[in-house]
Amino acid sequence: MAASPRTARVINDRLALRLLQQEGPLTAGQLKQLTGLSRPTVADLAERLTAAGLITVVGEAGEQRRGPNAKVYGIVADRAHLAALDVRTEGVAVVVSDLVGTVLAEASAPIAPAAGTGPAVERAVTLVERTSKEAGADRLHTVGVGAPGLIDPASGELRDSTGLPEWHRRLVAALQERLPEARVRLENETNLAALAEQRDGAARDRDTFVLLWLGHGTGAAVILDGALRRGASGGTGEIGFLPVPGTPGLPSATDCGGGFHSLASAAAVAELAGEHGVVAEPGVEPVAAGAVRAAAARAREEPASADARFLDALADRVAVGVASVAALLDPGCVVLGGEIGQAGGEELAARVQARTARMSPLPTEVRASVLGGGAVLRGALLTARDHAQDELFGPAAQGHAR
Repeated sequence: MAASPRTARVINDRLALRLLQQEGPLTAGQLKQLTGLSRPTVADLAERLTAAGLITVVGEAGEQRRGPNAKVYGIVADRAHLAALDVRTEGVAVVVSDLVGTVLAEASAPIAPAAGTGPAVERAVTLVERTSKEAGADRLHTVGVGAPGLIDPASGELRDSTGLPEWHRRLVAALQERLPEARVRLENETNLAALAEQRDGAARDRDTFVLLWLGHGTGAAVILDGALRRGASGGTGEIGFLPVPGTPGLPSATDCGGGFHSLASAAAVAELAGEHGVVAEPGVEPVAAGAVRAAAARAREEPASADARFLDALADRVAVGVASVAALLDPGCVVLGGEIGQAGGEELAARVQARTARMSPLPTEVRASVLGGGAVLRGALLTARDHAQDELFGPAAQGHAR
């Protein structure tokens, strides 16, 4: 059945908008070439989208033809402003961007473990408000929030979790109350990191892979056939609770101590570095990531050094998690993410891949993160941008211009 004229216009408009998002500003001729639409159809959609306030002329380009220069169309970047938050146990980081994702302002603030829930929430919300003001954003359209822990798929809220600050669970409600016009979107931090690595990082050529997060804690995110998998209770990837050899006990329903977390969390990695006499430059980055980065750099020069032995021992531990993931999901690719995964780089990834190959018959490529700890914030911003563009570029938003 042929699409109605109105449906065809909506499809064409969204196709053009998606291309402008992905490719940046384009001329009508370039839109014609990329969409396969006729020149009159492209001219009509450009007029409609301009009237709707979604695109505008951002410049001119000389084309290979006689006559005046061609108009270059781009998305109206200040049509909406977005914010992204990376919520950690020790603080929060914020970026504010325009609709195409250009960062306009960014800030971070520590939040002491001893801070009460109310003051901690107030500090985080105030940081968002102040950063938005610095960005020149009168209001925010969408706010993407990345936080550790399980997110209830029914309510979309963080589940109560031992070991995580109470202010995490209160933050989303407080943001929604103080920013009533904004759409606040919460997602698990590791899931956001995986989305960022898929779009802009180490897994751009993969539609199936697993991100193994190695940072303050451990986690995993699963991308299968291009889609993020959250699980029945939102707990896909809670690999910290995976029972593994080499720990003094077993994890419990409320404590991942004894699980994979005990082998590969930042505290465990820092302790392992100390056992091998590996030290990092003080104060530059978290101790565990700094030790891994220093060891990786020195191991390239001295393959028989204590640094190399430390990386070997760490790879033994990480490979346990990677081999477990391979046995269950056979993703073909595992990205070592988080600050520690990025710090280890190819030196750690190659070691983990070699050990995984000895433990599993399933071919599994192991890659180092490109984005590291910044992947959560990047993923939160990408998610906020996608939600905002889906709403603003949808038929309802454009209907008044038809």
